[in-house]
Amino acid sequence: MTALIKFILTLLIGTYAAAAVAQSFNATVHDARTNEPIPFATVKLSKNTGTITNEEGIFTIGERKLASLKDSVYISSMGYEEVAILPKKVGDTIIKLKVKTNELENVFLTNNPLEVEDIIARVKENIATNYPNTLTEKKIFFRQSASNTMDKMDVEVEKTTIPEFNQAFMDSLVGAVEKKSDYYSESVGTLAGNYNKQKLVIDKAAKLYDKSKKDVGVESFGKRLEEIVEKNVKADSYFKIKSGIIGTTIEVDDSTKMGSSNGGLKIEVDTEQEENDKEQAITASIKSDLSDLFEAMFYKEDTKLDFLTKSNRYHFTKREFTSIGDAIVYVIDFVPKGRKDFKGTLYINTEDYAVMRLEYENVRKLSSFGMFGISYKKYLYRGKSIYAKDENGGYSLQYMELEDGEKVGIDRPLKIIEKNKNVAGRRKQNEVAMEIEFATTSYSKKELVVFNSVVIDEPAYKNVTESEELEATYLPNYDPNFWKGYTIVEPNAAIQSFKSESK
Repeated sequence: MTALIKFILTLLIGTYAAAAVAQSFNATVHDARTNEPIPFATVKLSKNTGTITNEEGIFTIGERKLASLKDSVYISSMGYEEVAILPKKVGDTIIKLKVKTNELENVFLTNNPLEVEDIIARVKENIATNYPNTLTEKKIFFRQSASNTMDKMDVEVEKTTIPEFNQAFMDSLVGAVEKKSDYYSESVGTLAGNYNKQKLVIDKAAKLYDKSKKDVGVESFGKRLEEIVEKNVKADSYFKIKSGIIGTTIEVDDSTKMGSSNGGLKIEVDTEQEENDKEQAITASIKSDLSDLFEAMFYKEDTKLDFLTKSNRYHFTKREFTSIGDAIVYVIDFVPKGRKDFKGTLYINTEDYAVMRLEYENVRKLSSFGMFGISYKKYLYRGKSIYAKDENGGYSLQYMELEDGEKVGIDRPLKIIEKNKNVAGRRKQNEVAMEIEFATTSYSKKELVVFNSVVIDEPAYKNVTESEELEATYLPNYDPNFWKGYTIVEPNAAIQSFKSESK
């Protein structure tokens, strides 16, 4: 009996322990003095793997990674002392980091009195060594956040010969258009390649948005407009569409091509097919987003960030010294001279002159266009990137973030004229003249986290097969259990609180 009881107790204890280990570990990293959260702190899980805290200082270690841990987890951030923990407790934990008190500036003012221009020159000289363009295989997590806002939408009907196509009708359509929509996507997978070529294998992906707002107003607009045109347009009519000095002709006398029973105009809005196409194209979509991120790698020849390639057009100021892990780094601010685009801060290793961290933002519009009542402005291009030294002596990307913002405006007259060649008298049958004014703002934020990076050879790269037909899982609301078992960057409060009205 005693042996049986011991066996049962051992089994129960073992089962409990396994269940405890199988759960994720959640924690928040705080400043020990101010108790403020520390964003983008490094969480090192092993020699080659790790994660990072989000902008609110939160990180999670998934149950798979937690079960495989064989040592302490090391947490560090710029200017703080490193802390080692054993993440065995289940539930939320607060981890506090102390500020380093080393007199770094006094040491380096006496031992290494380099001028800021010399430091920047050495950064440029060592780029090829510090950031080799080798083939690697990276375990990644990618998140995109996007929002579109209709700032202004006004359509004034100045003339109409179609009674139903009046101001009240246009006002109802304008009122039906959703003024703001939000969209989020997340994915985990493997990215193989280098700066010149990449293959992407997605393991799992999710998309979070409100389906009722995805194409709000478009479908109802199309159906209402189709009904009015079908009722008023003759079978062999054609349209002249004029906007200011620009004009075009649309023939609508082919009933098979246009899909109309009477040969008139057919306006189709196949939102379901568009949705399926977008879900199927998840791999290509993410690769396109990653290409946007890679354009902000400061050491690439074709980078948008030109503060090194055209360093004579920027003013650099050495502010102080700090530490990142075991490395002591220069903190150097840069601002443009004249009409250059960016300002920011570089964190440069004092030993090998590698940029370990970069923060930047545009100081003026990167591009703008205005002609014939159409305007475009790229008003925001802001980001940060963090690099860590790898086992081969170079530096590998650990985290990258890019915020992008655009504004588009339209303020133009618009005329739609129906004409017909096969009627007696005037060819003009109907005319609608409008003044349209639209203004929209779009914003996106892309985040890439590299958990593990290993060097591979060309045959290994060729053996990687991209995922093509993977569909992202649609989530109407944020689901904290979707990524159970995975190590990801925790979502911010906006994502966690997202709820679809059409669930």
